Amino acid sequence: MSNLIEITDADFQQVVLDSALPVLVDLWAAWCGPCHMVTPVVEQLADEYAGRLKAGKLDVDSNPTTPGQYGVQGIPTVILFKGGEEVARLVGARPKAQFVSMIEPHLAEAAERGG
Repeated sequence: MSNLIEITDADFQQVVLDSALPVLVDLWAAWCGPCHMVTPVVEQLADEYAGRLKAGKLDVDSNPTTPGQYGVQGIPTVILFKGGEEVARLVGARPKAQFVSMIEPHLAEAAERGG
């Protein structure tokens, strides 16, 4: 079962910015071929980091406000938010190892501080 959540413009503040955990947000669209290559990787990360990280998808066609606010110019774009701030970003279809390398330093910091 996937721990991947659906994120919208309407709940972005609550789900992402107000989250106590880091949140990995996959900005995608149904018509985007490379987006479909990223989805299974983000689903794996959601499951593997459950309890330490939240991961979700935001459809840019249905939710144009958030991508505009964060200057997203191409998809797929995957942004890691921590403490309500963007801390890392990858654009384009990438191997899972690159996402892990993006996430791990931010999880280690949280663990060192006990939160």
